Amino acid sequence: MTVQGWHKEAVGKKVVEALIKNEFDAIYAANAQEAATFIMQHVKPGTKVGFGGSMTINSMGIQEKVKAAGGTVIDHGAPGLTLEERVAIAKEEILSDLYLCSSNAITLDGTLVNIDGMGNRVSAMSFGPKKVIVVVSTDKICKDEEAAFERLEGVAAPMNNKRLDTPNPCTKTGGCVNCQLKSRICRVYSVIKKKPMVTDITVVIMGESAGY
Repeated sequence: MTVQGWHKEAVGKKVVEALIKNEFDAIYAANAQEAATFIMQHVKPGTKVGFGGSMTINSMGIQEKVKAAGGTVIDHGAPGLTLEERVAIAKEEILSDLYLCSSNAITLDGTLVNIDGMGNRVSAMSFGPKKVIVVVSTDKICKDEEAAFERLEGVAAPMNNKRLDTPNPCTKTGGCVNCQLKSRICRVYSVIKKKPMVTDITVVIMGESAGY
Protein backbone atom coordinates (compact mmCIF):
# COMPACT_ATOMS: atom_id res chain seq x y z
CA MET A 1 0.00 0.00 0.00
CA THR A 2 1.26 3.48 -0.85
CA VAL A 3 1.57 6.18 1.79
CA GLN A 4 -1.34 7.96 0.13
CA GLY A 5 -3.44 4.80 0.30
CA TRP A 6 -2.55 4.31 3.96
CA HIS A 7 -3.61 7.85 4.80
CA LYS A 8 -6.93 7.58 2.93
CA GLU A 9 -7.69 4.33 4.75
CA ALA A 10 -6.70 5.68 8.17
CA VAL A 11 -8.84 8.81 7.83
CA GLY A 12 -11.65 6.95 6.05
CA LYS A 13 -11.96 4.35 8.80
CA LYS A 14 -11.99 7.12 11.42
CA VAL A 15 -15.00 8.63 9.65
CA VAL A 16 -16.65 5.18 9.47
CA GLU A 17 -16.32 4.91 13.25
CA ALA A 18 -17.87 8.36 13.66
CA LEU A 19 -20.76 7.45 11.35
CA ILE A 20 -21.47 4.29 13.32
CA LYS A 21 -21.57 6.34 16.53
CA ASN A 22 -24.14 8.51 14.75
CA GLU A 23 -26.22 5.35 14.15
CA PHE A 24 -25.49 5.04 10.42
CA ASP A 25 -24.43 1.78 8.87
CA ALA A 26 -21.00 2.51 7.42
CA ILE A 27 -18.11 0.67 5.76
CA TYR A 28 -14.79 1.52 4.16
CA ALA A 29 -14.08 0.47 0.55
CA ALA A 30 -10.58 0.87 -0.81
CA ASN A 31 -11.74 1.54 -4.37
CA ALA A 32 -14.71 1.82 -6.72
CA GLN A 33 -14.69 -1.90 -7.47
CA GLU A 34 -15.14 -2.79 -3.80
CA ALA A 35 -17.87 -0.16 -3.44
CA ALA A 36 -19.68 -1.45 -6.55
CA THR A 37 -19.51 -5.03 -5.28
CA PHE A 38 -21.15 -3.92 -2.03
CA ILE A 39 -23.88 -2.03 -3.88
CA MET A 40 -24.68 -4.94 -6.17
CA GLN A 41 -25.29 -7.19 -3.16
CA HIS A 42 -28.50 -5.16 -2.74
CA VAL A 43 -29.71 -5.56 -6.34
CA LYS A 44 -31.91 -8.50 -7.33
CA PRO A 45 -34.09 -9.08 -10.42
CA GLY A 46 -36.86 -6.50 -10.29
CA THR A 47 -35.14 -4.17 -7.81
CA LYS A 48 -36.01 -0.55 -8.60
CA VAL A 49 -32.82 1.48 -8.30
CA GLY A 50 -32.98 5.28 -8.14
CA PHE A 51 -29.98 7.41 -9.06
CA GLY A 52 -29.44 10.77 -7.40
CA GLY A 53 -27.35 12.42 -10.13
CA SER A 54 -24.04 11.51 -8.49
CA MET A 55 -20.88 11.72 -10.57
CA THR A 56 -19.29 9.32 -8.07
CA ILE A 57 -21.94 6.69 -8.78
CA ASN A 58 -21.93 7.40 -12.52
CA SER A 59 -18.17 6.80 -12.70
CA MET A 60 -18.65 3.29 -11.27
CA GLY A 61 -20.80 1.98 -14.14
CA ILE A 62 -23.53 0.92 -11.73
CA GLN A 63 -26.42 1.47 -14.12
CA GLU A 64 -25.09 -1.15 -16.53
CA LYS A 65 -24.51 -3.56 -13.64
CA VAL A 66 -28.07 -3.03 -12.39
CA LYS A 67 -29.55 -3.74 -15.82
CA ALA A 68 -27.38 -6.85 -16.19
CA ALA A 69 -28.66 -8.10 -12.82
CA GLY A 70 -32.28 -7.65 -13.90
CA GLY A 71 -32.88 -4.49 -11.90
CA THR A 72 -34.79 -1.41 -13.09
CA VAL A 73 -32.92 1.89 -13.48
CA ILE A 74 -34.80 5.05 -12.44
CA ASP A 75 -32.73 8.08 -13.47
CA HIS A 76 -34.01 11.66 -13.72
CA GLY A 77 -30.68 12.61 -15.31
CA ALA A 78 -31.17 10.47 -18.42
CA PRO A 79 -30.55 12.47 -21.62
CA GLY A 80 -33.40 14.00 -23.60
CA LEU A 81 -35.88 14.47 -20.76
CA THR A 82 -38.02 17.57 -20.34
CA LEU A 83 -38.09 19.32 -16.96
CA GLU A 84 -41.54 17.87 -16.28
CA GLU A 85 -40.27 14.37 -17.05
CA ARG A 86 -37.21 14.85 -14.84
CA VAL A 87 -39.37 15.96 -11.92
CA ALA A 88 -41.75 13.02 -12.35
CA ILE A 89 -38.86 10.53 -12.43
CA ALA A 90 -37.19 12.21 -9.43
CA LYS A 91 -40.39 11.59 -7.48
CA GLU A 92 -40.27 7.92 -8.51
CA GLU A 93 -36.67 7.72 -7.26
CA ILE A 94 -37.76 8.78 -3.78
CA LEU A 95 -39.91 5.62 -3.57
CA SER A 96 -37.32 3.27 -5.08
CA ASP A 97 -36.18 0.00 -3.51
CA LEU A 98 -32.59 1.21 -3.54
CA TYR A 99 -31.40 4.81 -3.86
CA LEU A 100 -27.78 5.57 -4.78
CA CYS A 101 -26.11 8.92 -4.32
CA SER A 102 -23.07 10.67 -2.91
CA SER A 103 -22.57 13.53 -0.47
CA ASN A 104 -20.93 16.85 -1.32
CA ALA A 105 -18.97 16.70 1.92
CA ILE A 106 -18.64 14.65 5.08
CA THR A 107 -17.04 15.70 8.35
CA LEU A 108 -14.61 13.84 10.57
CA ASP A 109 -17.36 13.50 13.16
CA GLY A 110 -19.70 11.80 10.68
CA THR A 111 -21.99 14.58 9.45
CA LEU A 112 -23.25 14.63 5.84
CA VAL A 113 -23.39 18.11 4.28
CA ASN A 114 -25.08 18.82 0.95
CA ILE A 115 -26.48 21.45 -1.41
CA ASP A 116 -29.27 20.64 -3.86
CA GLY A 117 -31.17 22.45 -6.55
CA MET A 118 -34.54 20.67 -6.55
CA GLY A 119 -34.02 19.05 -3.15
CA ASN A 120 -34.80 15.58 -4.50
CA ARG A 121 -31.48 14.07 -3.42
CA VAL A 122 -31.49 15.37 0.15
CA SER A 123 -35.15 14.36 0.42
CA ALA A 124 -34.34 10.79 -0.63
CA MET A 125 -31.33 10.63 1.68
CA SER A 126 -33.62 11.46 4.60
CA PHE A 127 -36.86 9.61 3.87
CA GLY A 128 -38.56 7.51 1.21
CA PRO A 129 -36.49 4.71 -0.39
CA LYS A 130 -36.41 1.26 1.19
CA LYS A 131 -32.60 1.39 1.18
CA VAL A 132 -30.14 4.27 0.66
CA ILE A 133 -26.44 3.85 -0.10
CA VAL A 134 -24.26 6.96 -0.06
CA VAL A 135 -20.78 6.57 -1.57
CA VAL A 136 -18.33 9.29 -0.52
CA SER A 137 -14.72 9.59 -1.64
CA THR A 138 -12.18 10.35 1.08
CA ASP A 139 -11.39 13.51 -0.93
CA LYS A 140 -14.67 14.93 0.45
CA ILE A 141 -13.76 14.48 4.11
CA CYS A 142 -13.62 17.82 5.94
CA LYS A 143 -12.51 18.77 9.43
CA ASP A 144 -15.90 20.16 10.51
CA GLU A 145 -19.13 21.69 9.20
CA GLU A 146 -17.51 25.06 8.52
CA ALA A 147 -14.87 23.39 6.36
CA ALA A 148 -17.59 21.31 4.70
CA PHE A 149 -19.51 24.40 3.61
CA GLU A 150 -16.25 25.92 2.38
CA ARG A 151 -15.80 22.81 0.25
CA LEU A 152 -19.34 23.07 -1.08
CA GLU A 153 -18.87 26.71 -2.06
CA GLY A 154 -15.29 26.42 -3.31
CA VAL A 155 -15.28 23.01 -5.01
CA ALA A 156 -18.56 21.10 -5.35
CA ALA A 157 -20.91 23.90 -6.42
CA PRO A 158 -18.61 25.53 -9.01
CA MET A 159 -17.71 22.17 -10.55
CA ASN A 160 -21.33 21.07 -10.74
CA ASN A 161 -22.28 24.40 -12.29
CA LYS A 162 -19.53 23.94 -14.86
CA ARG A 163 -20.69 20.39 -15.58
CA LEU A 164 -24.24 21.60 -16.09
CA ASP A 165 -23.04 24.58 -18.18
CA THR A 166 -25.01 27.14 -16.18
CA PRO A 167 -24.52 30.89 -16.71
CA ASN A 168 -23.79 31.34 -13.01
CA PRO A 169 -20.69 33.41 -12.09
CA CYS A 170 -18.97 30.57 -10.20
CA THR A 171 -18.27 28.94 -13.58
CA LYS A 172 -15.89 31.84 -14.20
CA THR A 173 -14.62 32.64 -10.70
CA GLY A 174 -14.27 29.03 -9.52
CA GLY A 175 -15.91 29.96 -6.24
CA CYS A 176 -19.26 31.01 -4.81
CA VAL A 177 -20.33 34.67 -5.02
CA ASN A 178 -23.79 34.00 -3.54
CA CYS A 179 -25.44 34.76 -6.87
CA GLN A 180 -29.13 35.69 -6.96
CA LEU A 181 -29.84 34.47 -10.49
CA LYS A 182 -32.86 32.34 -11.40
CA SER A 183 -30.35 29.80 -12.75
CA ARG A 184 -28.81 29.35 -9.29
CA ILE A 185 -28.64 25.63 -8.42
CA CYS A 186 -27.57 26.08 -4.78
CA ARG A 187 -31.00 26.27 -3.16
CA VAL A 188 -31.54 23.50 -0.60
CA TYR A 189 -28.93 23.09 2.15
CA SER A 190 -28.87 19.91 4.23
CA VAL A 191 -26.91 18.80 7.30
CA ILE A 192 -27.53 15.21 8.49
CA LYS A 193 -25.95 14.71 11.91
CA LYS A 194 -27.59 11.40 12.82
CA LYS A 195 -29.13 8.57 10.81
CA PRO A 196 -32.69 9.56 9.88
CA MET A 197 -35.02 7.66 12.22
CA VAL A 198 -36.73 5.28 9.78
CA THR A 199 -34.27 5.27 6.86
CA ASP A 200 -32.10 2.22 6.15
CA ILE A 201 -28.95 4.05 5.09
CA THR A 202 -25.38 2.87 4.58
CA VAL A 203 -22.50 5.28 3.97
CA VAL A 204 -19.57 3.84 2.01
CA ILE A 205 -16.36 5.77 2.50
CA MET A 206 -14.26 5.08 -0.59
CA GLY A 207 -10.49 5.49 -0.80
CA GLU A 208 -10.50 6.10 -4.55
CA SER A 209 -10.99 9.66 -5.82
CA ALA A 210 -14.38 10.24 -7.48
CA GLY A 211 -16.97 12.95 -7.99
CA TYR A 212 -16.92 16.59 -6.93
